[in-house]
Amino acid sequence: MDLITTTFGQFLEQWAALTPEKDFIVYPDRGLRFSYRIFNDRVDNLAKSMLQLGIGKGDKVGVFANNVPDWLTYFFATAKIGGVLVTINTNYRTHELEYLIKNSDLTTLCLVNGWRDSDYVQMVYELIPELKESQRGFLKSDKFPELNNVIFMGPEKHRGMFNTPELILLGSQLDDAALLEAAAKVSCHDVVNMQYTSGTTGFPKGVMLTHYNILNNGNATASCMNFSADERLCVCVPLFHCFGCVLALCSIITRGATMVIVENFDPLTVLASVQKEKCTALHGVPTMFISELNHPMFPMFDLSSLRTGIMAGSLCPIETMKSVMEKMNMKELIIVYGLTESSPGMTATRVSDSPEIRSTTVGRAYPAVEVKVADPETGKELAPGEQGELCCRGYNVMKGYYKNEEATANAIDVDGWLHSGDLGVMDENGYFRVTGRIKDMIIRGGENIYPREIENYLYTHPEVEAVEVAGVASEKYGEEVGAFIRRKAGSQLTEEDVIDFCRGKIARFKIPKYIFFVEEFPMTASGKIQKYKLREMALEMRYKR
Repeated sequence: MDLITTTFGQFLEQWAALTPEKDFIVYPDRGLRFSYRIFNDRVDNLAKSMLQLGIGKGDKVGVFANNVPDWLTYFFATAKIGGVLVTINTNYRTHELEYLIKNSDLTTLCLVNGWRDSDYVQMVYELIPELKESQRGFLKSDKFPELNNVIFMGPEKHRGMFNTPELILLGSQLDDAALLEAAAKVSCHDVVNMQYTSGTTGFPKGVMLTHYNILNNGNATASCMNFSADERLCVCVPLFHCFGCVLALCSIITRGATMVIVENFDPLTVLASVQKEKCTALHGVPTMFISELNHPMFPMFDLSSLRTGIMAGSLCPIETMKSVMEKMNMKELIIVYGLTESSPGMTATRVSDSPEIRSTTVGRAYPAVEVKVADPETGKELAPGEQGELCCRGYNVMKGYYKNEEATANAIDVDGWLHSGDLGVMDENGYFRVTGRIKDMIIRGGENIYPREIENYLYTHPEVEAVEVAGVASEKYGEEVGAFIRRKAGSQLTEEDVIDFCRGKIARFKIPKYIFFVEEFPMTASGKIQKYKLREMALEMRYKR
């Protein structure tokens, strides 16, 4: 695969010139469409206003929003002027937001009203009391000395904040000279996006990703799905996460195709969007696909336009994969495995792989990326069939963690290999399987147990809708196996039923000692299960029994 050196701004301008009237972004629930030309004009006007506000090359611009229409306007405008868009997890509360603003040296914060039960405007006023008394653009905050601008991403007016419509109007009155000068200085090797790792353990770290990192990863992803310019991809995953802004956006922009966006995930809205816009592809984490498949109105929708898509973000149950391929017409569904630090794709199945390969492995190495299984202690490459840590090297490896050289050195060794922290094996044909995460591994009385193996088995039970396995503290063995199960509607499944289902089928020490029936799992906003919270839940639920 030839690596591209095009920047985000150059790609957008290319398609605005070649296919000006083609849909780039569609919000089917409100009939909103932006063609490539109209969107590029909108981006240019916002970019000119941002330059007028003093935002320049290398400056950090935070976006605290769900998948609203102007999320991407800010992304591209920041990219065109050489800035760095810092994605902010929509689940963040005041403490996490304060940490991110300080750690990232944010100069500009862009936000919406809020998400779910969080009031972002109130959070910001609480964190920055000076904002209500400050002249817009001249914020002086004792707590956040780098922060100069706060922008509301809608038409409403809030004290101390600019709003998007007035900035776009201002930009339309400004000359293009400053924008052309700024854009000419942007290199594909500049950092364009900074994403904070989910923080499932420890403090979140800012992953620095360049145009080169993520556009090439998106282009490679598009190749794995056999994407053309005619694709219409339904995007219901968060844009603040690599799944949304790389596996979706970068796959689309490198091909000049169309994004059909769902602002907040809802299975009914997704199904309706696919039917209305005749989407050819759909991305999602396993829990999203499970919700769609199990929606009572699922049979009413025509999904025949679907061909491909990605299931990723967490380990993918084999039964769910098979159901999506068969019932949603996604015969060419692929799996992508990776992490934010690898931009994120490291391995992927291809549409040409057999259904069996695509439902039992995470595929082969990405084009132009090296992947190996290494001994976690020595770093030595292991032979096919041997379990070790999955590592990769190539264009996709992050530039590093922001202001954290020690963490960067721990993640990327002297030979350029990024260490994932995930356990896996490779077969003789170069296909990889993820067997667990090093810190997710359960050690019961000296026996190593990999949750993924038990989860896959429990998914074969007809009354199990979703399951997660985690270690539960034990005085006798150190850890016991705990299974957290969400039953299918109407199921009366009991703990004894589950144990009977396992007895004689999997090794005795792997049979869950504790079985908890739950309505939902603790998840990050990007759809990853937080295993450490399952362990905490187990202690609490055991106490209540």
